[in-house]
Amino acid sequence: MATATPEATAACTPVDQIIAALRRVEALDGLAEEDYLWLAENGTEQKLSAGQEVFQEGDPADRMTILLKGEVHVRRRERGSVAFFISRVGQLSGLLPYSRMKTYGGTGWAVGDVWGLHIYRHQFDDMLRAIPGMGQRCVSTLLNRVRDVTRMEQQSEKIAALGKLAANLSHELNNPASAAQRAASSLLGELRTYGDLKYQLGSLCLTEDQKAQYREWVTRMRTKSPTGSRPVIARDSIAISAREDDFAEWLTDHNVSEPWKYAPVLAETTLEVCDLDNLSHIGEEVLPIAIGTISSALKTERMTETVIDATVRIFDLISAIKDYSYMDQAPIQEIDLAAALDNTLAMMASRLGHVIVERDYDPMLPHVPAYGSELNQVFTALIENALDAMQDNGTLRLRTRTSGQLALVEIWDSGIGIPPEMQSRIFEPFFTTKAPGEGLGLGLDTVQRIVSKHSGHISVESRPGATCFQVRLPIEQMQAY
Repeated sequence: MATATPEATAACTPVDQIIAALRRVEALDGLAEEDYLWLAENGTEQKLSAGQEVFQEGDPADRMTILLKGEVHVRRRERGSVAFFISRVGQLSGLLPYSRMKTYGGTGWAVGDVWGLHIYRHQFDDMLRAIPGMGQRCVSTLLNRVRDVTRMEQQSEKIAALGKLAANLSHELNNPASAAQRAASSLLGELRTYGDLKYQLGSLCLTEDQKAQYREWVTRMRTKSPTGSRPVIARDSIAISAREDDFAEWLTDHNVSEPWKYAPVLAETTLEVCDLDNLSHIGEEVLPIAIGTISSALKTERMTETVIDATVRIFDLISAIKDYSYMDQAPIQEIDLAAALDNTLAMMASRLGHVIVERDYDPMLPHVPAYGSELNQVFTALIENALDAMQDNGTLRLRTRTSGQLALVEIWDSGIGIPPEMQSRIFEPFFTTKAPGEGLGLGLDTVQRIVSKHSGHISVESRPGATCFQVRLPIEQMQAY
């Protein structure tokens, strides 16, 4: 539980010691002796021990603090123990003259012993009259603060985007990797089983007629089933269950032991029960081993195909990642916008389970000159916002067209829409319509900066159930750069 914020106290340190500390503050360097004296005599001291709370997130900002000793780490609720901002000895912090700051953006904690000197809001006019040079110093500090905070927020936005991308990729890679691992681990045991059954089949000393009959049956079934062991009705669980019952009944009638092991394998192929009748003539002693051998061979092939399919999927994902990030390519490339959109969708496949994706790409649209990885940041942010607006359930439509000398990309979603009074502000830095902790308000600002860097422009049209972001980019390189 957070303790109450300690109140500042009147100066108890000798004035000459306070002045000596103020001389070490870089932002106050060069002030006259009477200026230091005014600050020392009118400032309110506050001394804190390590771990004490300096101010709370959301509290009214009512004072400028000159930090004379120690550090104050500012943390936000949604970021846990990670410091959002650090105020160090020798800095001006808190509310400054000319600042529009209303409340503290995080909770401040003392790191080590802290000694600060406060100048309260109601003293600002007196301070600026007594020390005219403080106005310029405070404005310079404000500009530096804006740059620092913006840089930190942008870095946090990039880290958050990277985290989302990593989570999506982890989810997408996990499925084929798990399938390949399961199939590969089962394959070893099944190969041993298949080898044992083949040995048993060979030890029966079949006649030439039986061997010919068995090989002919296998060849005929392979011809009838060109897809090999791949399931042909795997999605129809009711039909498979019925086929399993039919095969199990046939195997039981023909004295094949453990029919429940073989029936599921046979049920997922193109074989029919009547096909087994042609094999039954091979001999009562041979039939169970022949069925077991065929079943084991089918399972082995199916596991191998699963490994192949899974590794192909992993390879496709890695290729999509490489295309998405434009690895090993020059900074400026000729970008296929349709492929860029599809690569972005591949990165977000885990969120598209309940989303209808409609693609309307102009096949005649020429490639555009662009920084590929930066352009993908644009598409990632816009598609993520669309999915957030729909809560991953709705219709996402991607459209590319030629618009005069520009390439037009439209990203539509069927979400709740953007209120008209907010549409003019959504590209402002730090403005967000999301709940606290869910967005920093820099996504669309970054989008606009990247589009502007490409000499393009972005606009939005929105109403409930239909929001469209339009990105226009020059087709000719001379127009773009």
